[in-house]
Amino acid sequence: MASSAQDLGPVLDKDGVRLTVDDAIATVTLTNPAKRNAQSPALWRALTEAGRLLPGSVRVVVLRGEGKSFSAGLDRQMFTPEGIEGEPSFIDLARRDDATLDATIAEYQEAFTWWRRSDIVSIAAVQGHAIGAGFQLALACDLRVVADDVRFAMRETSLGLVPDLTGTHPLVGLVGYARALEICATGRFVTAEESVNTGLANLAVPAADLDAAVQDLAAALLAAPRDAVIETKSLLRGAQNRTYDEQRTAERASQSRRLRDLAGLSE
Repeated sequence: MASSAQDLGPVLDKDGVRLTVDDAIATVTLTNPAKRNAQSPALWRALTEAGRLLPGSVRVVVLRGEGKSFSAGLDRQMFTPEGIEGEPSFIDLARRDDATLDATIAEYQEAFTWWRRSDIVSIAAVQGHAIGAGFQLALACDLRVVADDVRFAMRETSLGLVPDLTGTHPLVGLVGYARALEICATGRFVTAEESVNTGLANLAVPAADLDAAVQDLAAALLAAPRDAVIETKSLLRGAQNRTYDEQRTAERASQSRRLRDLAGLSE
């Protein structure tokens, strides 16, 4: 990259989230290392806003966390009776009617949904602890590059809850039902070695090399024509919901669009 995204003026910088843009690469950084980038509704709203503020020039989005941990999960204050000031506590949420409670959780989930948009490829750079909501945020991205000290864990079930921030679908897709159930139900740590071996992570590197490895991956992704990447991503994302013959049909339609575009015959 011509310059470091961290050196550029932020497009967004609030509630523990900073968004910077360097031409085709955007960087979303969790900026509260003193609390191991603990998550809160305010942080989720800022993440949602970051997705809305992405310029059309952006092709790759890098998600990273400052400090020794990517994100240690929910802010512990959310588990107290009083909760976080200005936000509903868990007790407050439980007292809401079904429709309101559902709408509140759906709003929280918005912070985790935009990372797989067809027009971008998102990369989570994960070091140290990625627990609960932190694990699910890493799972929200298309790709994961991890440091050798990474420790994933899904602790919600151990606390009497379930993973509800969109993490269950990608987890099952990456590691399979049986392993996903075991990881969630036991709340155990998943190491860098296991995460690569099971397909949870694309690459593991020494912690000191994490940023460089992500930059190299981003550059490789940008080498291919944007429209071809968008079509390929759409094909792969839809493959698990199509039959073999349906996927063949989708491939033909995508390739027809690419051939006409390259020949200058697209509408």
